Amino acid sequence: LCTTLKVPVDFFLWDTITNKKHPTMAATPNSVLLAPSPAGEKVYDFMYYLKGAAAGGICCSITHGALTPVDVVKTRVQLDPVKYNKGLVGGFRQVVAEEGAMALTTGLGATAAGYFVQGWFKFGGVEFFKIKTVEAIGEAKAWENKTAIYLGAAAGAEFIADCFLCPLEAVRIRSVSDPEFCDGLADGFAKMLKTEGVGGFYAGFLPILGKQIPYTMAKFAVQGTAADMIYGSMGKQPADCSNSTNVGISLASGVVAGVASAIISHPADTLLSKVNKAGAGGDGPMMTRLMNIAKEVGFVNLCTVGLLPRCVMIGTLTAGQFGIFDTVMGALGASKFHFHNPNE
Repeated sequence: LCTTLKVPVDFFLWDTITNKKHPTMAATPNSVLLAPSPAGEKVYDFMYYLKGAAAGGICCSITHGALTPVDVVKTRVQLDPVKYNKGLVGGFRQVVAEEGAMALTTGLGATAAGYFVQGWFKFGGVEFFKIKTVEAIGEAKAWENKTAIYLGAAAGAEFIADCFLCPLEAVRIRSVSDPEFCDGLADGFAKMLKTEGVGGFYAGFLPILGKQIPYTMAKFAVQGTAADMIYGSMGKQPADCSNSTNVGISLASGVVAGVASAIISHPADTLLSKVNKAGAGGDGPMMTRLMNIAKEVGFVNLCTVGLLPRCVMIGTLTAGQFGIFDTVMGALGASKFHFHNPNE
């Protein structure tokens, strides 16, 4: 799978964590991404971040795309809880009975494309911000403040990712709420641009930030903490375990992180689903529309309507993301960064 990376002697990057020189990406384009890190060494250079971004895009696109049917039902429940009031399984049956099985794939193109871009910036950004913080403050301080680093890295990476995700998410939600709106991603973009202008793509930018940033902060912080607790209970470090064990720990900690982050971000997710529905919240500024929707729905409903299917969806999705991310990083020859206690 991996190819040997041959570079001129003069092409090196200095790794400030290991204090060593490492070859850069001066190879043929098709060999660079698959080039493994030097044996036994952990390299955190440009190629590491590129591999992290690629692994993030792949894991988010696969997991979100695979769960499109669940997301379709969840969005329908949030948009019309009176009609779709029979739970997750009942919602599936209603959609299939009324519109056919293919209705469950509505928005698949926008979902796969949007979350590949989002995963690229989110996972790649988290790795970048984590490692650069460790380089800046040192391993000892980083170990003591790893939760704060997780939270800050996740918030920064998610903000950047959401700038790219928001237009695709707007098209996806519009197509789910109105199946007649478009015949695909490109058609949806063209129609929304023509009818609403560029602003239409960012109508849900504030709620998507309100949903995604707390979600991602909880996701990475809880997963990292849960994984550390599992390794601690085993008395081992990630380097001491096999790849399959590390992936298993990523899956288990991902389920915990997914449920926690789903609960935290659910009110904003409901607002996002509703604000992208045509005419929702009336006219006026975005904050006015969001407040109108919140008043109409009520706080309890914002927090609970559609929560169970979302916990199922996000718990599965998050576990899958961390499992696939670790697997792809290993396949690309990258040694994933982990916080390390320098006193041990």
